[in-house]
Amino acid sequence: MGNKLLLIILDGVPWRNWRRLFGNLEGWVDSGDARVWKLRSVLPSTSASCYASIHTGVAPAEHGCTGNHDVHRLKHKDVFTQVRAAGGVTGAVAHSFWSEFFNRAPFDLVRDIEYDEPASDTINHGRFHTMTGYGLINQMTPSDTDLFATLTRLCEVHDLTYGMLHTCTLDSMGHRFFHDCQEMDHACFVMDEMLAPFLTRWREAGYEVIVTADHGQDARGHHGGRDPLQQEAALYYFGPAKGPGKDDVIDQLQLAPTILSRLGAPIADTMKAPIFLT
Repeated sequence: MGNKLLLIILDGVPWRNWRRLFGNLEGWVDSGDARVWKLRSVLPSTSASCYASIHTGVAPAEHGCTGNHDVHRLKHKDVFTQVRAAGGVTGAVAHSFWSEFFNRAPFDLVRDIEYDEPASDTINHGRFHTMTGYGLINQMTPSDTDLFATLTRLCEVHDLTYGMLHTCTLDSMGHRFFHDCQEMDHACFVMDEMLAPFLTRWREAGYEVIVTADHGQDARGHHGGRDPLQQEAALYYFGPAKGPGKDDVIDQLQLAPTILSRLGAPIADTMKAPIFLT
């Protein structure tokens, strides 16, 4: 496998907040070092359902996760299994839902919170958190700088072929404060500022990078339905591949086959959406 790729998922950021508040990402778009497209999530535009679809390439009605209270080990082939089948090394820094979907369920706090399993046919190197105790006045989210550093450490120590990172900070902020407020403007600004130096480091290490969200959020901090604010996010791509026209909208189901195509890994028969990077 010649290419390496990282997928960075910032949970719950609507299209308008990406383009308005992420100055570093937008600056790289202006300089030509990145490209950006609108991405439309699956329905329901609920976190767990989107997580499952991003990596399996199939809709919630098919993979069976129809909401956040329906988390189980998925049966479909996914990005991790396909990269492993091609001989690549995989890693993930994310909410525990990702471990349950793509490694094993139920999540065991001691066994699964941190592991290194080179022989695994799914995720070789996992660093997960649970957000136990989460509520509107108690976010329980790790610092995003810590998460970015953890993924970087996995890349540099284990030479990941494919790594993914997921953080719930902005989703949690949106549920608490909604989106037309000083708190949310500042949270997006801080996320962009923390992400920027790691993007530079990842690119210098030879990684293609995709930065996107699982879904958006509307003006009342809600998502799950078809409203464009709930369903539409941005997708930034750093790398040499050619992409679609700037006004094209990417279907979330295109992510899995596109990532595998970039890595030279086999695309599962169930991943039927067209690739968007060539």
